Amino acid sequence: MKKLLLTGFEPFLGFPINPTDEIVRALDGKTIGEYVVVGRILPVDFSESAKQCLEHFNEVKPDAVLSLGLAAGRSKITPERIAINCRDGAEDNRGVKLQDSPIEEEGPAGYFSTLPIRRFVDVLVEKGLPATISNTAGTYLCNNVMYAVLHKVAQDGLDVCAGFVHIPASHELAIAHPKLPSWSGSDLENAVVAMIEVLG
Repeated sequence: MKKLLLTGFEPFLGFPINPTDEIVRALDGKTIGEYVVVGRILPVDFSESAKQCLEHFNEVKPDAVLSLGLAAGRSKITPERIAINCRDGAEDNRGVKLQDSPIEEEGPAGYFSTLPIRRFVDVLVEKGLPATISNTAGTYLCNNVMYAVLHKVAQDGLDVCAGFVHIPASHELAIAHPKLPSWSGSDLENAVVAMIEVLG
């Protein structure tokens, strides 16, 4: 049986709930499609998130890595096409704010996802779950983690598919932030399951 490292993040930036945290905890240990899911929650911390993700990678030795992040304000599931070598944006949970900071000093400008992102979108839309490919993972912790994992895979020549998917807010989160578009927790979880099922 193949192993999937599934990661999410703790709450951040004034959001009291992070639905990725809930999804990862719910799916940890389950067998979905060809994969046993190993779920791990990452801190929203520029100095620790990628480091801990790579520690989990080394521990689990996965065949695939699917990292999840909250994109509050988006209304669709959005698999990310590319991660760029830049850290920027809002403060992390320790109050650290970076600007124009490379993730890897000598690393390439970017890495494309090696997940089947077009297949992800197609299967979600077929199931009536809105989805589209996103061409920017931003420059915050989500992009940081995606870049770090793809960099390791490339540098070590590993046969591991990896990438990142942003999800909308949950209804529970939208109660605290009423202007956010939101999905039910069950639809968010079902969407992640559907993507894992078509990983192959």
